[in-house]
Amino acid sequence: MPIPDYQTIMLPLLKFTSDNKEHSKQDTVDNLAKSFNLTAEELKELLPSGQQAIFDNRVGWARTYLKKAGLLESTRRGFFRITKRGSELIEQKPKEINNKLLEKYPEFINFREKSKKDRIAEKNDRANAQFDSETPEETLEIGYQKLRQNLSIEILEQIKHSSPVFFEKLVVELLVKMGYGGSRKDAGKAIGSTGDGGIDGIIKEDKLGLDIIYIQAKRWEGVVGRPEIQKFAGALQGQRAKKGIFITTSSFTKDALEYAKNIDIKIILIDGDQLSEHMIDSDIGVAKIASYEIKRIDSDYFSEE
Repeated sequence: MPIPDYQTIMLPLLKFTSDNKEHSKQDTVDNLAKSFNLTAEELKELLPSGQQAIFDNRVGWARTYLKKAGLLESTRRGFFRITKRGSELIEQKPKEINNKLLEKYPEFINFREKSKKDRIAEKNDRANAQFDSETPEETLEIGYQKLRQNLSIEILEQIKHSSPVFFEKLVVELLVKMGYGGSRKDAGKAIGSTGDGGIDGIIKEDKLGLDIIYIQAKRWEGVVGRPEIQKFAGALQGQRAKKGIFITTSSFTKDALEYAKNIDIKIILIDGDQLSEHMIDSDIGVAKIASYEIKRIDSDYFSEE
């Protein structure tokens, strides 16, 4: 049979997890491949980039969409299981699970609307254009942004299920990649070594150590408010420090952002979305699976002058 699309995979995937046990992606792929009677040749079929199997890719997207609808949840790095909501849906014995069905869950609608926001803006900008459809370049860019957005979400989920020690290591690697901290050895000694008044670490601003930056790096579930930033600012003042970075896996309230903007001490706030974006840009925790070159005609080459 032909390789099923990701929506066709959703119901069998959710049924496979209905035992309420943890499952890895590879175990899931292997089980679903058997249930769809896929041949060895079909399992070897690759995306046009040649970097990933088509079936693996579609199972991954089915899992992502089910998680966004609250039907699956991450349990630890690389593992997931069915949620109470997912079990309730299975008990209803649906004939199929597709995007239309998932739209009854508010979380999935929010996820889809966030993904569509840039596309809608693009179309509104072209409202008076002769053609409303995207050019090939625009379609490629929209697809790229959607892949990047989903990667960002997956990165944050992995971070939230990691240990505090792993998170400190991640922060060290990221700051060094961004040009701070001198060597990784120096940065590794600095982060997680103070624990003084709301300060998690001290890192060099440059390789020569001409100035230092104080760090607060915390995994948060709730929104970080003004009191936490005030506490950090107070700790900086106690050290006669002028610069600080507050990194969180969640987000900041408006009051927190305004407070950091209006005080004399320079405090940079990095929320979960920004953290994952910096990780992608710095190649931290991600691997390149494909690269595309966009070329245009070279008019000079065809000139006969």
